[in-house]
Amino acid sequence: MYVVTGATGNVGRPLVRALTGAGERVRAVSRHAPEPDRADLTDPESLREVVRGAQGFFLLVSGAGAHLDAPAILDVVKAGGVRRVVLLSSQAAGTRPASPSHAPLRALEDAVRQSGMEWVVLRPGGFASNAFAWAESVRNRRGVAAPFGDVGLPVVDPGDIAEVAAAALREPRHTGQVYELTGPELSTPRQRVAAIADALGEAVEFTEQTPAEARRQMLTFMPEPVADGTLDILGRPTAAEVRISPDVQRVLGRPARGFAGWLGRHLDAFRSPPRH
Repeated sequence: MYVVTGATGNVGRPLVRALTGAGERVRAVSRHAPEPDRADLTDPESLREVVRGAQGFFLLVSGAGAHLDAPAILDVVKAGGVRRVVLLSSQAAGTRPASPSHAPLRALEDAVRQSGMEWVVLRPGGFASNAFAWAESVRNRRGVAAPFGDVGLPVVDPGDIAEVAAAALREPRHTGQVYELTGPELSTPRQRVAAIADALGEAVEFTEQTPAEARRQMLTFMPEPVADGTLDILGRPTAAEVRISPDVQRVLGRPARGFAGWLGRHLDAFRSPPRH
């Protein structure tokens, strides 16, 4: 049996599908799940019954995880008999390990490595699903505002992350690996908006925000260090952050999917509701 935290999110949901599709038993855990699948990572004791008898544990944290007691979480997980933990970290935990925005994730990686369990660390770059933040403005105004319109990054399909996570949980050959997960090509915000417009068959206007405008918007739902770190990556990515990683293909035996592949599965989120 495998325990998946964050089971209702963009990675957790397809991970649950991948595991159950492979015939595995899964406990899909979230703070709002009905008993006995309800647990909160801020309360490690709430995991004790959830993980009992599980063989693998997928750890997904909100934000950078600075608010969590990682050693306490991992102690409870290990005490439940779990042999393997797969951590969803971030590319920036490797490229910017000392930054205030991502140092907590690097510390979480260290705790996983020192847990005494078998471990795998996944470091994805920016998610293709971040485009969901544009869905309302596309539906209602056929427009998108975003910063750094012509800076390209290799955004990754969360479905690919989920398939890699399923493999990492089930296959011992991945033990002790750190996988950097990206898409197959660089894409800019302007290009992603153009792809949405093409898929809808309608014009969608792109407006470039200033960094200050984007920061004000981000601070409505992100802690300040995370907003600043995210803006830094979006506007001034390092050479490592624009590198196309081979790790999705290495694990799955197929190429990583680009933004268009993700969009094709989620286009309904950007369609205007029918008028009556």
